[in-house]
Amino acid sequence: MQEEILTTESEECDLTDAFLRGALLLQEKWVMMIVHGLLDRPMGFSELMRKGNVNTTTLTQRLNLLEHAGLLTKTIHSTMPPRTSYELTESGQALRPILEAITKWSSVHLAPLADPGVCPGAEASSPCESSGC
Repeated sequence: MQEEILTTESEECDLTDAFLRGALLLQEKWVMMIVHGLLDRPMGFSELMRKGNVNTTTLTQRLNLLEHAGLLTKTIHSTMPPRTSYELTESGQALRPILEAITKWSSVHLAPLADPGVCPGAEASSPCESSGC
């Protein structure tokens, strides 16, 4: 009987570990915005930077983190000047229903932004692109 309890606790630990790994990755600032931006098509570095109004260093760190985690691939195009694009992998695309659920939940349970022209987390004077945050 004690063996059953240990198995159950072990399974809970595995579940908690899996949740924590995902939560720690997704809680990093800009990670969900980057993934959301790449859901429908690949984007270049500059386009991602403008879309979220994120600085170069932070964007580079988050893109490297997502690439290392297997959520996106980086392609360096042989053009002049050289161009880099980022695209979600199957693992990255698997986050689509989660991000859609967050969007649905937010629209039902949270008040609209006071100033929809300003991205949350961005500098107060930095407007979003016309496509939104």
